[in-house]
Amino acid sequence: MTADIGWQDISLGLFRRLRAELNQGVEGLDDAALVQVPAPGTNSIGWLAWHIARAQDRNLSELLEVPQLWLTDGWADHFHLPADPADTGYEHSRAQAAAFRAPGSKDLLAYHDAVHGLVERYFAEAPDADLGRVVTSPTLRDSHTVQERLQALLADSFAHVGQIALLRGLLPDE
Repeated sequence: MTADIGWQDISLGLFRRLRAELNQGVEGLDDAALVQVPAPGTNSIGWLAWHIARAQDRNLSELLEVPQLWLTDGWADHFHLPADPADTGYEHSRAQAAAFRAPGSKDLLAYHDAVHGLVERYFAEAPDADLGRVVTSPTLRDSHTVQERLQALLADSFAHVGQIALLRGLLPDE
């Protein structure tokens, strides 16, 4: 590690690790595995993977001040869901999460790959002083620093990718 590594490099490394873990947890799963839950009221792999991608899309789009890919690239239509920029799975009821159906593991990962492009773009462009910048979310109607948003996003995403790994481990052997 060199002394000139900045927060952008460290953060990008975490997002890249998250992407690899998500791919490992979702890749190759069939539709039945994406919706399977070990107990009523728990979230499925499909919903968790979608939620991770949606949260990253919303947050990185807001940091970059660009429209969400969910809207501009037709992902909402592809997933047969409303083109609502605020709907990221945050505060979904158990019934909403249980009703979620992904169009397939390849499509879940394709959406996340597209969103990861926003991640790469943000960290390539982010100035050193950006961590202290306050960003107001038009979808959540709150304001936080970039640092607070990235910390919360990474913590939530890694928690969910851990849940995906556990759920995948509970699936019957193929």
